[in-house]
Amino acid sequence: MNTDIFGKAITDFFNDKYSEDITVQSPDFDDDQIPIPYLFRSYDEMPLIEQKALDLSYGTVLDVGCGAGSHSLYLQNEKQLKVTAIDISEGAIAICKQRGIQVAQSQDFFKHQEQRYDTLLFLMNGSGIMGKLGHIDHFFSHVKSLLAPGGQILIDSSDILYLFEDEETGEYWVDLTQGYYGEMQYRLKYENETSDWFDWLFIDYNTLQNAANSNGFLCELIVEGEHNDYLAKLTLA
Repeated sequence: MNTDIFGKAITDFFNDKYSEDITVQSPDFDDDQIPIPYLFRSYDEMPLIEQKALDLSYGTVLDVGCGAGSHSLYLQNEKQLKVTAIDISEGAIAICKQRGIQVAQSQDFFKHQEQRYDTLLFLMNGSGIMGKLGHIDHFFSHVKSLLAPGGQILIDSSDILYLFEDEETGEYWVDLTQGYYGEMQYRLKYENETSDWFDWLFIDYNTLQNAANSNGFLCELIVEGEHNDYLAKLTLA
């Protein structure tokens, strides 16, 4: 049975019960941490990629995987945009509402069909929601159904090829029989609870651009970050 790890951690922090961070586990790499305070960051505390995405957002916005709602709050309160924040975490959405987000829903993005939006926002490795590269056509099909005429998709991701570099030779060792190298599996741990394993996709820009083009989208590289990450803007051709 899956547990609402993000929801519990976000709720604890919001209620001044912060005691530990979320541990991210992968079968192939060492454990990592997600600092809970980072989920409550202000605009000034956000990396350039996120700031640029918020600067470019306009019209009606769908913030997908909104977490604690920091991006939505900025767009709603500072830019006066009409924002719908969605996340599969019921706990996170409850806190979004307590933080003042006017429209926040606990919902799977691929089941969201309520209206069309000028901006679809996918941040904090927004491509992860696809799970696997083979799901990308389904992703593009669904976003087409949600985009208003002239609308845009703002999505960030990272090229994680560097994780497979041999430090001595500088060569990359990727087992092509195992599928695309950006397909990862993770599970989350917080206090005494552990989530199920889930798929998460990191996608290099060229692969994203090629898939976008084949699905009728124009893809523009907006900004590159300091850690092989980037922000892309997609519009219907």
